[in-house]
Amino acid sequence: MDQKQQEVLELEERMAQPGFWNDRKKAEAESKHLSELKDDIAIWGQLKKQAADLVHVLEEPEAESLRKDIEHQLGELEDGMRKLEFRMLLSDKHDEKNAIVAVHAGTGGTDAQDWAEMLLRMILRFCEKQGWQTRLIDESRGQEAGVKSATVEVKGRFAYGYLKSEAGVHRLVRISPFDAEKMRHTSFALVEVIPEFAETEAVKIDPKDIRVDTFLSGGHGGQSVQTTYSAVRVVHLPTKIMVSVQNERSQQQNREMAMKILQAKLQMLEEEKLQKEKRQLRGEYAEAAWGNQIRSYVLQPYRMVKDHRTKEETGDVDAVLNGELQGFIEAYLRWVKEGRPKRGRGKDEE
Repeated sequence: MDQKQQEVLELEERMAQPGFWNDRKKAEAESKHLSELKDDIAIWGQLKKQAADLVHVLEEPEAESLRKDIEHQLGELEDGMRKLEFRMLLSDKHDEKNAIVAVHAGTGGTDAQDWAEMLLRMILRFCEKQGWQTRLIDESRGQEAGVKSATVEVKGRFAYGYLKSEAGVHRLVRISPFDAEKMRHTSFALVEVIPEFAETEAVKIDPKDIRVDTFLSGGHGGQSVQTTYSAVRVVHLPTKIMVSVQNERSQQQNREMAMKILQAKLQMLEEEKLQKEKRQLRGEYAEAAWGNQIRSYVLQPYRMVKDHRTKEETGDVDAVLNGELQGFIEAYLRWVKEGRPKRGRGKDEE
């Protein structure tokens, strides 16, 4: 807290200097950081006050007659401790950053594309509950239903720290709504999550290492749709990483966003290479098929969502698909902090 208090004083002093707002982008970032620091200090200050008030009541001669009041205060203190304990789990290097989330349909045809759209909705609903801003920056629709792939920008404090638990292959088992015989189908979709890096953090890319393609935008509605080559695809030749963006207003904006995402992906690869911890930041990029799933969502013959890394599970599938992910996220963060015990499969998964 002393370090945070000192940082607040330094930021306030800088903000009082003439010309602070000349660089508006930098000024807004520092102003936002100051607000976040003050929030952190206020949270801990409130907890200390609750603890002090409780101690004071316990020291009163009539403490026994105040049992209900004491129990109430103790409950508030425990609730505050739980929230702060969870906040402490979000202490990795990039956890406070915004996030870029991509969903890709895997094995399973139309069912997989429908499943990818369901996953996208689940993540968007979770973001909405957190009060974060989301923006669709690229989408490739399926021919019959769902999406082949979609990319979303998520702006909010700790967006990456929360959403990194969702990186990996998600498996769905259900009676297919696209099967006339009403057979049970298994579908897969892949979720990628990367932090959004500031310009000063982004890796430098040699222009000779990229290929930029333009194509017709496939955006929504209106007569002007698909009449201009505003969509952009950027390919990083050494790594074969490809990023497409089509939902910005102009080709230049689409290119800037595509480069931003590409830089973030390359930064992740660089950090993984240096730290030799491939799964620490985004999870391994694995084929979206059987055997690689991080979580299963079973709608038939029973109803259950189970995370195969942490063993966290629930029978309330509808709540999860509506964005109730807090339990899975907290279990994942604790699992990471405990050193990632070896994964194993139960008999039902075999």
